[in-house]
Amino acid sequence: MTTSATPRDRLLDAAGELFRRDGVGIGVDALCKAAGVSKKSMYQLFRSKDEVIAESLASRGPDYQVMLLPSPEQELSNRARILTVFERQDQLVAGGDYLGCPLVSTAIELKNPEHPGSVVARHFKQQLTDFFRSELIAAGAEDPDTLAVQLTMVFDGASARAVVRAQKLSGAGVQLAAGLLDAAGVRDGVLAGHAR
Repeated sequence: MTTSATPRDRLLDAAGELFRRDGVGIGVDALCKAAGVSKKSMYQLFRSKDEVIAESLASRGPDYQVMLLPSPEQELSNRARILTVFERQDQLVAGGDYLGCPLVSTAIELKNPEHPGSVVARHFKQQLTDFFRSELIAAGAEDPDTLAVQLTMVFDGASARAVVRAQKLSGAGVQLAAGLLDAAGVRDGVLAGHAR
């Protein structure tokens, strides 16, 4: 966090780190102290802590996706593009500071599907499913909708296992995703349609 950051930016940065590490139940006092912002200022910038949760997640969601998704410029088959997500998840877990998918963690902690933070989490999780679906369509998969949901479930399950077991995934998510792709006949072959 730079000293030139606005109070709003400082709040969102502090919230992102505190929520990731300690959960969204962290108190407003602790959040404001970490951000170096008064409670009065916080409530002038945000209507509620719920809004801070949602906006913090929305501000971090794109960076999380960039960490996981292959860039459009990478010349990979559709299958390899899908498996890249699981390989990168494996690397994040192996880094030693993995506390789970921040989107799933937030939604589970909030429990209310209508909470603004849950809505944001759902939006970004849908984008991951949509990425899988578009790659599966380009690969000619027979039922891309179902398979995209299954791949998302593998991702979320691997994330939960890594946290609950406090262990590296050691390729388990990659292998399970590859097995689903094998069963659906999605093999390496021509480069992804949009990569040419």
